[in-house]
Amino acid sequence: MTKQRLVYPKMGLLFVLVIACFTSWGIAADLTTPMVAGFKHIFEMSTFQASLVQLAYFGAYFLLALPAALINERFGYKAGLLTGLGLAALGAFLFYPASKILTYEAFLVALFALAAGCSILETSANPYVISLGPEKTATRRLNFAQAFNPLGTNIGVLIAATLILPKLESPVDLTSATPEQVQVIRAGQLGAVMGPYLGLGLLLLAIGIVIATQKAPKIIEEFPDVGDTSMGALVRMLWNNKRYRFGVVAQFFNVAAQVCTWTYLLQYVEQAMNGSLELGGYLLQISLIVFLLSRFLMTWVIGKIRATKVLAALAVLAVLLCVYAMAFPNITGVIALVVVSFCLSLMFPTIYGVALHGLGPATKLGAAGLVMAIVGGAIMPLIQGATLDATSPAVSFIVPAVCFAVVAAFAFYDLRAPEQPAIATSKADAA
Repeated sequence: MTKQRLVYPKMGLLFVLVIACFTSWGIAADLTTPMVAGFKHIFEMSTFQASLVQLAYFGAYFLLALPAALINERFGYKAGLLTGLGLAALGAFLFYPASKILTYEAFLVALFALAAGCSILETSANPYVISLGPEKTATRRLNFAQAFNPLGTNIGVLIAATLILPKLESPVDLTSATPEQVQVIRAGQLGAVMGPYLGLGLLLLAIGIVIATQKAPKIIEEFPDVGDTSMGALVRMLWNNKRYRFGVVAQFFNVAAQVCTWTYLLQYVEQAMNGSLELGGYLLQISLIVFLLSRFLMTWVIGKIRATKVLAALAVLAVLLCVYAMAFPNITGVIALVVVSFCLSLMFPTIYGVALHGLGPATKLGAAGLVMAIVGGAIMPLIQGATLDATSPAVSFIVPAVCFAVVAAFAFYDLRAPEQPAIATSKADAA
């Protein structure tokens, strides 16, 4: 039996460069998450103002996914990658004037531009990875590339924790400081915020320059005669594909479960172990490391076992772990929630690859829908937060349990559904 290639010949370097994109938007996302506390400290924000950070980030992902699909459709995936890298780099560099303007709104503009670039980048990079090799290894290839995203996540958290947040604690009592002293202190604090973002901008630019100058074999997508390929026809094609529709729903709840689990782990630790936020942050870092390592493990596993079988098993396990954490809010419940990160590792790329399978000319538009589903990470945590306020951190984990149940239902649906012939195949033009 011939072993299937992971990527086509002459595609190796391009595959590595696209993997670097996965790492870079992981850095961007989790460099920003800990900054909410920093901005709240500097600007003395209300809770509503603090929530605007998440709204700006997830809102940009939602709004820019369709324009990204249009760029990919008209100019190709490479143009989409370069557009995303350029806009994300611009957003990172905008943190410099924002640190001089000294207003929270200026930082929100910079953050929105950064997230908008990452949205275009993610909409382009995921289907591009799928097209870089045989369709039979597409889900495995995407899992491998996505494994480097949590590497960026860990780097982002580490940078924020070591280079930014420690510098935001003011040794001066601001209540007794003059307006001029407050201005100087805030300028120094915002300067600490600015540095890592400038470094991120340079990294994004460097990746973009190398991709732009890399003469890679052209990706040729071959479609049979499917008739009308107008935007309306492509939308109808997606809507009539039950696997894709269910995949978008499953991705919404998967991202929701991930954000819910990691966001409210800290409060759960406080209840279950009488722990501090610092201990919760430490356990969150452990969860992210588990997530990172299990991504690589799952890439190997699905080379031997059908991906949706593994997805079904992990989704059911995640439901059971959340229910256990609800019933036993103690050290064992905390361990259960850390293990949930192991279950999460496979979910995003597998749902993505399965949902896009066989979409043919609708693939680029379909990719945008799956990225837009990331907005679940902004909506469901609000529901868990309201549940937590009304009950307790332990009981609130009913929300991610329900989310994981939806993911499990999608996996079982795919396992039962008859195999659909692919509308499209991709290959490299070796000439």
